[in-house]
Amino acid sequence: MPIATPAKTIRLILPDHTPDPAFWIDLFRRAVSERCPVQVVLDGEADFTVELALQEGGGPEGFAIADRAAGGVQIASRDRPGLLPGLGKFLHTSTYSREGFSASAWRGVSQPQCKVRGIYFATHFHNWYHVAPLAEIEQYVQELALWGVNTVSVWFDMHHFDGLHDPQAQAMLARLSAILQAARRAGMQTSATFLANEGYASSPQALRADWSAGHDGYHHEPLGHYHVELCPSQPGGTELILRWAEEKLLAFAPVGLDYLWIWPYDQGGCTCARCAPWGANGFLRIAEPLARLYRRLVPQGKVILSTWYFDHFTDGEWSGLGLAFQQPPDWADYLLADDYGDQFPAYPLQHGAPGGLPLVNFPEISMYRCGPWGGFGANPLPRHLEAVWRQAARLVSGGFPYSEGIFEDFNKVLFAQWFWQPDRPASEIADEYTNYEFGAAAVIPLREALAILEQNHPRRVEGERVICESLQDCERAWQLIQQVEAEMPPAQRQSWRWQMLALRARIDFELSRTGGWLRGAALQEAFAAVTRLSHAENALPEALRPPVVNVVE
Repeated sequence: MPIATPAKTIRLILPDHTPDPAFWIDLFRRAVSERCPVQVVLDGEADFTVELALQEGGGPEGFAIADRAAGGVQIASRDRPGLLPGLGKFLHTSTYSREGFSASAWRGVSQPQCKVRGIYFATHFHNWYHVAPLAEIEQYVQELALWGVNTVSVWFDMHHFDGLHDPQAQAMLARLSAILQAARRAGMQTSATFLANEGYASSPQALRADWSAGHDGYHHEPLGHYHVELCPSQPGGTELILRWAEEKLLAFAPVGLDYLWIWPYDQGGCTCARCAPWGANGFLRIAEPLARLYRRLVPQGKVILSTWYFDHFTDGEWSGLGLAFQQPPDWADYLLADDYGDQFPAYPLQHGAPGGLPLVNFPEISMYRCGPWGGFGANPLPRHLEAVWRQAARLVSGGFPYSEGIFEDFNKVLFAQWFWQPDRPASEIADEYTNYEFGAAAVIPLREALAILEQNHPRRVEGERVICESLQDCERAWQLIQQVEAEMPPAQRQSWRWQMLALRARIDFELSRTGGWLRGAALQEAFAAVTRLSHAENALPEALRPPVVNVVE
């Protein structure tokens, strides 16, 4: 049971023979000390005791929280991947105040319902994952593990480079490997995306894929095609794709890849007559040897075949995949299915997954109806994302939300918790997040503030003006944020999560005052703060860098 008086000292007991005690000690100390004045000790007397235990029983990655006979609480799991979300559940449901730490009353057993609970870190355009100090990224990976995330995925984007030994390519490989190593240290699995026909900037002109439309059933050009991709139907094309893929797999071998994604479009694809329709033809012809190559090098690895943007540029890809997979393929373990916007793809909703393969999703949590998508601070979208999730929750075995940075941290937590417990209401997750990150007193006022921020989310920049579909109740949201901030413990007030949320409310309030015009010192100051928090000084302007403000009122 929770103690009557907030604790000033907490004793942390680790499992016997813990191989990395510093990891757990640092993680626990940071989690509580950043939120309230409390001292964590490893022995001796303390106001409260938290014991972590590895013990038999329960399912994989599950946990149990129970009272200790000697006082305090025990968090137990059969494995480390379960101990982290168990500790997270305890921390997220405890209370932090100026007086100290009040332990969670949550007791029970919890087991994840989805096996794949991932996150995809986009590392491009000088976004946060691309440029933030690796120490910040490692800390963030650990915090996601506490919410139940168990896999981190990255993509080595080849088109920038002349080859694997290009110094810039090596620098990117080193960064991606460091991110995956951080995931390993947090007990997570690792994953990488390979575009099926990806090419370097130096790819041979004669082997390059077609990207044009208006022929062979293509009514739209494939989105994001870099025009250096390879055609697997050209003599030598498949061989070069596989050679480059093997080089990349060997480069990632020191960290290891538990999953390999094979991706069709955005970027990628070939519209030539011999490959069309790509998703049911050329894509499958190159995906199978890529999968078998990966399985040869990583025998226990799992292949995720993506269907992203099927039937967007041509027709018959989903139905063609259904025909091709009438017998389940022995070279693919999962299908990835999702779409940008408000709808899950219709084909699997109506017919199920081709081949009966388990599905994982790829939720869009960053760019939805906002540009620049990282430029306005936090973008909480609980109502929208819950509606999208409910469409496919019964079909999926987990997924990988698409992330461009830290501004959508709230949205990541929604999906991490839905992957753990698919029927959990967004409002309940939001309250738990708010309690942990901003304090118990913030829960009720932030329910209203988050609803206002989501209502006013859709926007785009046109010249010197932000065109917002709505700026209703912006003053009310800003007042609520100020009210919460006045009552917050000082440590939580300084957190980047709070600052990103408060800056979003401040920006909306100022835009409502200027009629959307990018004018005034207050807006300039707020956008500058978002830029600093996101490390977005050199980010792509139309995508991630906050808008430029004219200081003149």
